[in-house]
Amino acid sequence: MSGSRPIEAVIFDWGGTLTPWHDVDLPQQWRVYARQVHGIPVDASEMPADELAEADSLALRILEAEDRAWKRGRSDHSSATLEEILDDAGVDPQHDRHHLALAAYRGFWEPHTHTDEQVRPVWEGLRERGIRIGVLSNTIWSRDYHREVFERDGVLHLLDADVYSSEIHVVKPHADAFLAACEAVGVDPEAAAYVGDRPFEDVHGPQQVGMRAIWIPHSDIPVDQQVAVEVTPDAVAHELLDVLDIVDGWSGS
Repeated sequence: MSGSRPIEAVIFDWGGTLTPWHDVDLPQQWRVYARQVHGIPVDASEMPADELAEADSLALRILEAEDRAWKRGRSDHSSATLEEILDDAGVDPQHDRHHLALAAYRGFWEPHTHTDEQVRPVWEGLRERGIRIGVLSNTIWSRDYHREVFERDGVLHLLDADVYSSEIHVVKPHADAFLAACEAVGVDPEAAAYVGDRPFEDVHGPQQVGMRAIWIPHSDIPVDQQVAVEVTPDAVAHELLDVLDIVDGWSGS
């Protein structure tokens, strides 16, 4: 299935690809946020029952709003932002504890955002080969937040371009997402490869527009996030470092 044109750019998924796969307690992320809104320490055990119930009710509303957003993404490929999800749940962004709650929410996610240790050598290896590096991620988080993560982990300077679904109208596997990523790195789809861990979003998606797809099958995708699709990746990477050998093989190196 691989094309005949040399690879000029490799574009990567983020969560579960550039970050190691983690099982995350998704309801807990919003309990952390909601309890901070209500001024309740997340580990408090002796708070009034009505205060805890009110905070946990808010957490459930946000979780349900987020779930609706991701389900829309899988069905009609529409994107969403964190702000839109909070608005859907009835959160007041002017609440005096909103920014503290967002900080607590990001603190919850911080351990799950660390860049895989193989990213730097892979990206350095691609740059040595004259290949551009991009990121295309389905995310509700802002560009600034993701770039802060890459900066924290010392790899932002290696990135040529990045596109996040939160700033465009669609999520993967919609063709427009991949076309936007290719345009951002300045290459035709036929000269680009995409690397990701999900068959529907990261194999089916890029192949629709003529990109080559490298699948990394190391993530335990929850059943409710899976979409059945029959696809054959152009290559399989069992770890990120395999991407260099795959690209070399396509270039005849």
